[in-house]
Amino acid sequence: MSVEKLRKAIEKASRICVFTGAGISCPSGIPDFRSAEGLYSETDKSGYSPEEIISHSFFIKHTDLFYDFYKSKMMYPEAMPNKAHLYFAQLKKQGKIVSVVTQNIDGLHSEAGSTEVYELHGSVHRNFCQNCGEFFDGDYVYKSIGIPKCEKCGGTIKPDVVLYEEGLDDDTVIGAIKAIKNADLLIIIGTSLAVYPAASFIGYFRGETIALINKSPTPFDRKADIVIYDDIVNVTEHLVE
Repeated sequence: MSVEKLRKAIEKASRICVFTGAGISCPSGIPDFRSAEGLYSETDKSGYSPEEIISHSFFIKHTDLFYDFYKSKMMYPEAMPNKAHLYFAQLKKQGKIVSVVTQNIDGLHSEAGSTEVYELHGSVHRNFCQNCGEFFDGDYVYKSIGIPKCEKCGGTIKPDVVLYEEGLDDDTVIGAIKAIKNADLLIIIGTSLAVYPAASFIGYFRGETIALINKSPTPFDRKADIVIYDDIVNVTEHLVE
């Protein structure tokens, strides 16, 4: 019944904003962070916790250990967009204006064909030399041995991802809030809504319907008009029937 309500809400809406977390990319083979099997449940072989390793100060002090973890646990070059990524990208063919605000750094929404994507926490596909600013793609970083170095000046390359202790990009935040504020329908997918400030952005929604799709309850469930506890790919398959 809830999926049918979501289908009708999608049909009715002209402007849709999709707010996504790790749960939308799990079916593509990318683990989440906070579940029992997630990234944060592990202790790295170095003895540091994942939260410590993906911090700005750790990157500066222990760049080699950061990259050992980052390339093995946070980069998934073989991952492909799944049915959910593709479904929301293709809604524009129905005349919908669709924006995506994502906490994910995997780039799968853009790869699926979504054109208005606000990556709150950056992307593994963008990397820059800290010395000269030269751009490097994710493949260059992933295939590098040890600490990735700039071919141009020899400087250390840093991923354009938001680490702990770092702030979000102002332009991305402004675009994301505007997309949420202007939407008729907000669809929240695969997030515990526990990461701030990103989770607070949904408070800017002024539209008609909020749908929340997650495997487990979230603090925001009572404020949503439609709540579905399921894998997003299962939900997508029902939507396209």
